[in-house]
Amino acid sequence: MLLKALTQLNGTSGAEQEIRTTLTEELRPFVSSIQTDKIGNLIVQKNSLSTGPKVMIAAHMDEVALMITAITSEGFLKFKPVGGIDSRILVSKPVQINSLLGVIGAKAIHLQKPKEREQALKIEQLYIDIGATAKEEAEKHVKIGDYAYFYTETESLGEGYWKGKAFDDRVGCTLLAELLKKDYPLNLIGAFTVQEEVELRGSAIAAFHVQPDLAIILEGTISAHMMEVEEGAWVTEPGKGPALSIMDSATLYQPKLLQQVTELADKNGIPYQFRKGHNGGNDAGSIHLSREGIPTIAISVPCRYIHSTASVMAEADLQNALKLVDIILKSIPNEFKF
Repeated sequence: MLLKALTQLNGTSGAEQEIRTTLTEELRPFVSSIQTDKIGNLIVQKNSLSTGPKVMIAAHMDEVALMITAITSEGFLKFKPVGGIDSRILVSKPVQINSLLGVIGAKAIHLQKPKEREQALKIEQLYIDIGATAKEEAEKHVKIGDYAYFYTETESLGEGYWKGKAFDDRVGCTLLAELLKKDYPLNLIGAFTVQEEVELRGSAIAAFHVQPDLAIILEGTISAHMMEVEEGAWVTEPGKGPALSIMDSATLYQPKLLQQVTELADKNGIPYQFRKGHNGGNDAGSIHLSREGIPTIAISVPCRYIHSTASVMAEADLQNALKLVDIILKSIPNEFKF
């Protein structure tokens, strides 16, 4: 699978070109057409059947990142987040800006006043150190509007786990790419969307253009399965199978679709779990509202520490998500109806 290759690339909202190029090169031998729309979505047509239902599978290419907003006289870089990032996890983390490396810095704790030490650092108090000694030196390498990305190696962790950046949503892109290499007796369109992390912008345009009969969203989702968190607040648990969304902040999913998914999973021995949290959302939020409304389901891979410098996920969940969507597509329209 493409997971390692895609997560080593950089691409935030509005700057997804590296991911788009890699996916285009990978998928061209397996599909009938590939096009990029005006906002940057990569729309991949698997086949051109004249009859049968049209199914769109969506996964977003963008990751959270930091945008450079100012360069100080000392040569430090000020920034703002692109997407939702908790400022508490940023201090001392390595980042990459173009081909340049940097480290996120803040006032040293021994220089902070007692009251400052009791408060979490805000984005405005942080900066990126690229080793420049003055503004003029920094400006030779960085300009306002450049992006800083978390600098993290994707690698195996323990027995059957992966750690890396951008699992939200290169996990979904990886799954969608694998599915587009297979053959199904239906009109299958892959939508690798842009700008999900900034209010689901690309997916709204993709859905309006494609007009699918069914949409399937593939995501890397929240897992709070960790120390000092009660079981009821875990949302999802790595290693327990792909997570099916019932409700989130952007979508109420149709019970009849969920029931069919669980029946297929049970019949084929594929483990799954329900996403228990109501916070957060994904491209389903804009897709299911397109035109007259589109039946939509979301299937996610649990990931600890998403939107941070490094996430953790179980390889088995990735494989079982692939199996589940494969079974759904093979069951349309005889068993799976919408």
